[in-house]
Amino acid sequence: MSSVSPESPVPEKSLPGVRLRVPTEEDAYTWHRVFDDPDVMEFHGGRAAEVSVYEELTARQRKHDAEHGFCLWTMLDEDAEVIGFTGAQPWPLDDWGPVGEIEIGWRLARTHWGRGYATAAAHATLARVRAAGVPRVVAMVHPGNARSVAVTERLGMTLSTTYPSKRLGVDALCFGLELSS
Repeated sequence: MSSVSPESPVPEKSLPGVRLRVPTEEDAYTWHRVFDDPDVMEFHGGRAAEVSVYEELTARQRKHDAEHGFCLWTMLDEDAEVIGFTGAQPWPLDDWGPVGEIEIGWRLARTHWGRGYATAAAHATLARVRAAGVPRVVAMVHPGNARSVAVTERLGMTLSTTYPSKRLGVDALCFGLELSS
């Protein structure tokens, strides 16, 4: 069972065990393989990015972890299989969205959908960023992504605003959650 912070809403059902670790250089290739699924990438451009994008992303996350104590971590299941990522990072864009906020997010292999992994990992993320002293987090979600909207609700997040996204062609939903006690 995953660890859930007492300050986080308690999930209604038992969640699977997940382990989070700082992404390695090898994870760039694993993330590329795991996310090479049109269903997984439906709300992220429709297909996996080039390996070079994941190489840059994993390198940036190692830097974030060293500087902030959190990042987008590699998510592993009970068998230590890489099944995606989850975590937090400073909002990476300065031209739109929740500039200056800490965003939490998750992306999960299709074979692991519907089993509670994203929720379990997101609860672990909240505990870690709270321990790092982050007072508030946001989650940016495509309005058509009902699974991710459901995860934000399970975390106790509420819709705070929307941002028009030219890249997505929709108003992206921005959910917020205060972490300070």
